[in-house]
Amino acid sequence: MEDGKKKKMDDIKILYEDNHIIVVVKKPNIPSQADKTGDKDMLTILKEYLIQKYHKKGNAYLGLVHRLDRPVGGVMVFAKTSKAAGRLSEQVRDKTMKKEYLAIVDGKFTKKTGVLENYMLKNERTNTSKIVDNTVKNAKYAKLEYEVLGYNPEINLSVIKIKLYTGRHHQIRVQMANIGHSLCGDQKYGTRGRGKQIGLWACTLTFLHPITKEEMSFHSIPDKIGSWKILEGIV
Repeated sequence: MEDGKKKKMDDIKILYEDNHIIVVVKKPNIPSQADKTGDKDMLTILKEYLIQKYHKKGNAYLGLVHRLDRPVGGVMVFAKTSKAAGRLSEQVRDKTMKKEYLAIVDGKFTKKTGVLENYMLKNERTNTSKIVDNTVKNAKYAKLEYEVLGYNPEINLSVIKIKLYTGRHHQIRVQMANIGHSLCGDQKYGTRGRGKQIGLWACTLTFLHPITKEEMSFHSIPDKIGSWKILEGIV
């Protein structure tokens, strides 16, 4: 195998793997699946990994169960069989798959915890979403809960943990911006840190194993570099 390709395989951080699923940490700025940019995506990278590891001839099956926005890093689970894909996708639909995120957001909160409930509408042409009234056609309900973990007064940024109850397009980014706490480095909805890496990380993923039904929970935090230096002493 070429050195460059081998390096790409070695670069994958695998948290868990068995015959049915593979749980990995997606690095920021890698698409979850192929898009119009043509850049290497997680689905393709992992298929290549499976072909190499198991000496498969031809293509390898891998099911995309959920997605992370391209600039967001963190924990993802992929299905290695169609049965596992179907059962994990059902957990996504019935909201029994639990997702938590770390976020760096603008400003200081007046309350340590809060719940945001809105209706959101996606604009396919601009690939953006916005908060709308619940009477708007095609608007979808969105809910998240947040907890403030820390605040840095020198840079006026807070670190929060978010429990995501619905998986709407750009949901966290839009809902936090809507209350005046936009994500640091958010190129579409933010007001600060443009050009920096977005301050959003999928830190915990909990689900039932599609075959054994055992509850499994996986955790990851970003390296404490760049904007994520703010995590020092917090997590």
